[in-house]
Amino acid sequence: MDNFEFYNPTKILFGKGMIAKLDEQLGKQARVLILYGGSSAEKSGTLAEVRKALGNRSFCEFGGIEANPTYETLMKAVDVVRKEKVDFLLAVGGGSVMDGTKFVAAAVPYQGEPWEILLKQGETVKEALPLGTVVTLPATGSEMNNIAVISRKETGDKLAFSSPHVFPVFSVLDPTRTFSLPARQVANGVADSFVHVMEAYMTLPQDAMVQDRYAEGLLLSLHDIAERITKAPSDDYDLRANLMWVATQALNGLIGAGVKQDWATHAIGHELTAKYGIDHARTLAIVFPAMLKERREQKRAKLLQYATRVLGLTEGTEDERIDAAIARVEAFFEGLDIPVRLSAYEIDQTGIDPIIAQLKEHGMTALGEGADITPEISRKVLERSL
Repeated sequence: MDNFEFYNPTKILFGKGMIAKLDEQLGKQARVLILYGGSSAEKSGTLAEVRKALGNRSFCEFGGIEANPTYETLMKAVDVVRKEKVDFLLAVGGGSVMDGTKFVAAAVPYQGEPWEILLKQGETVKEALPLGTVVTLPATGSEMNNIAVISRKETGDKLAFSSPHVFPVFSVLDPTRTFSLPARQVANGVADSFVHVMEAYMTLPQDAMVQDRYAEGLLLSLHDIAERITKAPSDDYDLRANLMWVATQALNGLIGAGVKQDWATHAIGHELTAKYGIDHARTLAIVFPAMLKERREQKRAKLLQYATRVLGLTEGTEDERIDAAIARVEAFFEGLDIPVRLSAYEIDQTGIDPIIAQLKEHGMTALGEGADITPEISRKVLERSL
């Protein structure tokens, strides 16, 4: 296990009715901007709960943050913050709204062109406005980490940044807020969480017993959730509560502390979203199984560990167990009605060159836990996913 420093200051308020506790988390004189996406937060009643919980505080609202939050839209929110002298940001939504809010928090006090925050991956962020979140879609774990991914329509870029200054001060996780979600979004959340765990776990042996067992527990939970969630009623509180908590744990930093991580699937997936507009989670379902096939020798030991400890596969040769494990990963996504091939989105061989060009343009030329996934290997991964 490598040396590491772990820091996560986010307070979690978990459970039914917890939105009412917003009043206790904010100063009486706080000037709040509520940020959200489309109409779902309003239709579900979540925004009404939030407004009520804020009481007599001064607050304003900014809606319209996209499923892949754009720099252009978020800079409009920055203008609102400055004009209204807002001093606290409250994200109400899923990962896109939370990520966008983190960018706004960093951009408001930034000295210079805010796009530099993305170009420099957050290294130039020295301060940020405080923010909190009310989660309506369990998927990204953004409610308990310091990471955000932002797109720019003008250039077609989709870039990530991180900074200790953009950890949420608090996050409210009420599973009942997920009851009205479309089945597609719920499935995406399960898939996204699964790959978040795998990016930290499916690497190489590192004698990190706590991280491995913790990740395997989350993977076992996700397999169970995936089998049940497409059949269960949308108001199955316990099932939704477990998904919400797993999604948070998948990317709050604990399972990745002190271990080398991969994230090549995410890097390639971001480019697919930027170029072809495919849902983020669905790009991961395309790339990840293909990544396992292409990198099976480099990941052999962890593939076998996953096969045994998570899937219970103990019969057959090592190669047979690896084949079965990869097939089960594909079945995991397909069971959620998520395709695992580019062809499902009418993308053929000719669609690969633009993705490789974008990877090169964004410096994504040494990916993976060993920094040895070149553009040529990324091409092979994509070809396996056709």
